[in-house]
Amino acid sequence: MTNMDILFDRVAAKGAVCLGLDTSPEYLPESLAARFPKPAGAVFEFNRNIIDATADAVACYKVQIAYYEAMGLDGMRVFAETLRYVKAAGVPVITDCKRGDIKASAEMYAKAHLGAGSDFESDFITLNPYMGLDTLEPYEPYLERGKGVFVLLRTSNPGWRDIQGLPLAVGGKVYSTVAVKIARLGEKYMGEKGFSSVGMVVGATDGGAIDADAAEMLRNALGGTFFLVPGYGAQGGAARDAAYYFKNGNGGAVNSSRAILTAYQSQPDGEERYAHYAREEVLRMAKDIGDNL
Repeated sequence: MTNMDILFDRVAAKGAVCLGLDTSPEYLPESLAARFPKPAGAVFEFNRNIIDATADAVACYKVQIAYYEAMGLDGMRVFAETLRYVKAAGVPVITDCKRGDIKASAEMYAKAHLGAGSDFESDFITLNPYMGLDTLEPYEPYLERGKGVFVLLRTSNPGWRDIQGLPLAVGGKVYSTVAVKIARLGEKYMGEKGFSSVGMVVGATDGGAIDADAAEMLRNALGGTFFLVPGYGAQGGAARDAAYYFKNGNGGAVNSSRAILTAYQSQPDGEERYAHYAREEVLRMAKDIGDNL
């Protein structure tokens, strides 16, 4: 089985929540932060407790590397420790690093984030194809071994229109042409569940009301593509928006980070029970998505 097959099975069994461990020190309970001399130590303790509380309820975790890079060497150690802790829990993990570079550099990124035994080894990483599809080639040896990638297609920020949404003289838009090219690459790496190890990132919001027709077009045209769907919750996307990207109740994972990590803040006992309220938000989100599929 490929990692994408495993993720498919997790969605079928647990629901479609991808919990983003985009953990900023400012998200932490003050009482937790006060126990550690450096923010990185508190972040790992927070992550560890969140994972313990939610590992049986999520499809996967996504760890955004920027939050850890910002804490320097201590943060990168916590990044590695968080990846190891998720893997020990038996849950698929995505490193969100949006790499996109020429061959030699891409080979090193691939080795760092997908190579067996690397401190930063993940099951999946996110990639940016807009520098050219040759930047994806160094990841193919890892796809052959069952690893997975999620390639940016149409993102959830308002500025996606600046490049991704530009109309083409031959018809369609930049992102729709990129979709065809990525899907063609992905055909070489189909798994047992009917989905490629080459997934795509599509937003549950496009900086405004989602274009339902465009979303349905993508899902229908890309039947073998598994979607990672950001934008739910704090970014304004709703379950009904994310649902357009699913196929027979699967084929997608919906990311939420801040809304889950800070769910405790609205509760009177949240400082002590932050992991409990993160779990409650995961369960609520999973039901919300499931009810709309």
